[in-house]
Amino acid sequence: MGSHPAPPAPSRTALSPFATLDPAALAALPATTPITVRSAALSAPHLLYLGTGGGKLLLFSLQTPASPEFLRLIPTGATRPVSAILPLPSVSRVLLLADGALLLADPLLARPVRRLGSLRNVAAVAASSTSASSCSLAVAVGKKLLVIDLTLREADELEVQTREIAAGPGIDAISVLAWAGEGSVFAGTASGYSLFSTGGSVDIFALPESAGSPRIRPLSGGEEVMLLVDNVGVVVDRFGHPSGSSFVFNSRPDCIAEVFPYVVVAGESKLDVYRRRNGAHLQTVMIESSRAGVLTVASDDKVVVVATAYKVFCYIKVSAVEQIKAPLRRKSYMEAISLLEEFESDGEISKDMISFVHAQLGFLLFFDLRFEDAVNHFLLSETMQPAEIFPFIMRDPNRWSDLVPRKRYWGLHPPPKPLEEVIDDGLVTLQRALFLKKAGVDTVVDEDFLSNPPSRADLLELAIRNIIRYLCVAREKTLSPAEMEGVDTLLMYLYRALDLVDDMERLASSQNSCVVEELESLLENSGHQRTLAFLYGSKGMCSQAVAIWRILARNYSTGLWKDRPNLPETDSHEALAEKMSGEQIAAIEASKILQATSDQDLVLEHLGWVADIDQDLATAILTSEMREKQLSAEKVIAALDSGKVGIHQRYLQWLIEDQGCDDPHYHTSYALLLSKSAMQAFHVESNSREEDDREIDSDVQLIFSLRERLQLFLQSSDLYDPEEVLDVIEESELWLEKAILYRKMGQENIVLQILALKLEDSEAAEQYCAEIGRDDAYIQLLDLYLDPKNGREPMFTAAVRLLHNHGKSLDPIQVLERLSSDMPLQLASDTILRMLRARVHHHRQGQIVHSLSLATNLDARLTRLEERSRHVQLTDESICDSCRARLGTKLFVMYPDDSVVCYRCYRNQGDSVSRRGRNFRKDAIFKQSWLVSR
Repeated sequence: MGSHPAPPAPSRTALSPFATLDPAALAALPATTPITVRSAALSAPHLLYLGTGGGKLLLFSLQTPASPEFLRLIPTGATRPVSAILPLPSVSRVLLLADGALLLADPLLARPVRRLGSLRNVAAVAASSTSASSCSLAVAVGKKLLVIDLTLREADELEVQTREIAAGPGIDAISVLAWAGEGSVFAGTASGYSLFSTGGSVDIFALPESAGSPRIRPLSGGEEVMLLVDNVGVVVDRFGHPSGSSFVFNSRPDCIAEVFPYVVVAGESKLDVYRRRNGAHLQTVMIESSRAGVLTVASDDKVVVVATAYKVFCYIKVSAVEQIKAPLRRKSYMEAISLLEEFESDGEISKDMISFVHAQLGFLLFFDLRFEDAVNHFLLSETMQPAEIFPFIMRDPNRWSDLVPRKRYWGLHPPPKPLEEVIDDGLVTLQRALFLKKAGVDTVVDEDFLSNPPSRADLLELAIRNIIRYLCVAREKTLSPAEMEGVDTLLMYLYRALDLVDDMERLASSQNSCVVEELESLLENSGHQRTLAFLYGSKGMCSQAVAIWRILARNYSTGLWKDRPNLPETDSHEALAEKMSGEQIAAIEASKILQATSDQDLVLEHLGWVADIDQDLATAILTSEMREKQLSAEKVIAALDSGKVGIHQRYLQWLIEDQGCDDPHYHTSYALLLSKSAMQAFHVESNSREEDDREIDSDVQLIFSLRERLQLFLQSSDLYDPEEVLDVIEESELWLEKAILYRKMGQENIVLQILALKLEDSEAAEQYCAEIGRDDAYIQLLDLYLDPKNGREPMFTAAVRLLHNHGKSLDPIQVLERLSSDMPLQLASDTILRMLRARVHHHRQGQIVHSLSLATNLDARLTRLEERSRHVQLTDESICDSCRARLGTKLFVMYPDDSVVCYRCYRNQGDSVSRRGRNFRKDAIFKQSWLVSR
């Protein structure tokens, strides 16, 4: 509730009066010597200078705005008016222009006025501060422009330097000056405006005859100037180029001043205030004086002084905060927002204050029942704390009462209170406004509210939804743990108030800071069991969470509760959620908790009902890698229902293959379970073949894969008991599995019988014989092919294939003894012939190798003999290669590399390494023997 005001009013209070001075009365001058004010200037920190028509200079203090104080009056020595006053703080002087001469006074007028130079007929002067102890003056004398540089030296002495800036041809007498930047001076003449710089002068534009006298005002700290053309103020930069907006005044002003961000114009007994950025008119102040005449204006950063002939009116700039407060008190929210944006763009208000104002706007709008707009402003405030919203949701005192900051803002709204009370008070105000409207009294209540009054329920829902929006954004900020608890807990309160079940479950199932003690009774009494289960789960209260999911699953299965079509956005089940029943969802959520917990008793307690709903979920619980400590395999297997073979089987598979379990008992159990399942699969396969069922169900196909899994396990594992497994499948048709088991038991003959006769897999049988590695295995296989027994015909083709592949390595006599007389000769003749030829070749090749070996042996013996019988001649000069002693008649040893050492050195270093460092065991010496040389 509140107004939708029109755009900001054309006038607002940008300047506020704070003092009115009667200079003559304050100076205690007699009535016989009246004074008229002709010029004024302000100087920091609070000094006001007034120049009179009689050549006097007065000094006042504005330190106490309510009672300005007269300080001093001095004569300037001139008989004509003081036309200009320029404070020069950098050189501790005040410059006066009186009677065409330049005068200097000290800031407190404690000393007599002195003349600056000998210049006469000075028409205008402007000052620019160049450093902390120097400044420059632009002085107009007729058509000349002089620059005087003042520098403050020791003992308060001034150094003065004068130079002239050349003026262009045809320039008229200069009547007004202004500095722009450091080296540019704007000059105004009767014919137009010119720009002087170190490079000379340049005409900017000419003035029409009806334009009046020129006026120049520096703006933006001297970086820009305003050039007056009749009643239009043109803003240019220091190069003379137009910049910013131009100002159109109602009449030609007497004087122009700047109080950033405003331009103040005086004329026709009034003071007009314009916005500096866009030239918009903001305020008009009438000057209360019957003899106002020409107005004189002086200003600094905060104060504006308007002087008439006999009165001085002082105004102070109203702060941005106070200007914004005014429309807020009138409930003109749009105007306040416009002001806030204006001050923000002008840099007149800090970021913290901007956030403060947005929060204040939000509270005012909130109490006016404009909840959406209120929350929009809350969200724009960077300093507002979420705890400030808590009193609207939960009545004090509560767990978070101490977190609520005790801010009163500007005292424009009542303290926060529960939503119901805010809405009730707002509706009462609305009823009162309706009554006043019927009585013809204007109110600030929004016309939309009056024409279409909202219901209490609609307002309450709107308020809750917008507070939810704010709290959701607040959750993303960096908050203290206590604030985060309050935000999440109260957010859950609001979700429950609107029965937003999906949002409740999404919040409860995600990472949150909800306080369970504050919510569990509320959720339980309102029937939001799923939300409570999610909340327990997110807080690590696994036992309570799973217990609720168990109850929900039982209620869904008995029809006590209706299925919910979807789940919160969690994990990989989201895509299938729409197809799941409530019972399945309960099992899925419980399994997520059980997969992560290491509480073995809890897992085994709830494993049964989850397995009844979905055995895959039960398997995932048992084989989860998310828990820190795995479950005891012994207790898990003991707790498993014997009827749920699939779970038992997959758990043992995970235990063996993934966990590397080497317990023979578990290997045997797994093999037995696979065997029983494989037998069932074989039975189903046999039935399907008999019925010629071409469309085998996917579940049946899954069962068929068990045989392959069984065969791989039987081959890879050596830890199970093959006899125990064989007892189970002995009467079945699982011949390949039997072959693997008999092989583990070392029953080679039975394995060959199964491979060759039952499975008729000749390649597998021959491969098995190759693995055995004995020739008699092939003979045994040949016997089976030629005499299969049990009334079967001999397998001549397989026998011939065996002889063709491996006959070369078999004993021909044994092969011939086993060949049946019934075997057709043409089948075996070629094979037998190749066997005999290979045997003869092998025998002759062996003889050759034997003869070569004898020759090599003989040659080596001869070479060794030659080496041992080699003669060595030593002289008296021969020395030991090791100790360098003379050998003489000593025993010596000669190594194969011809190095000679004494017997003592030989005993020390052995016979494998010579003195030259050669190791004969690793680096032997080869010499050509008789056989090689021949």
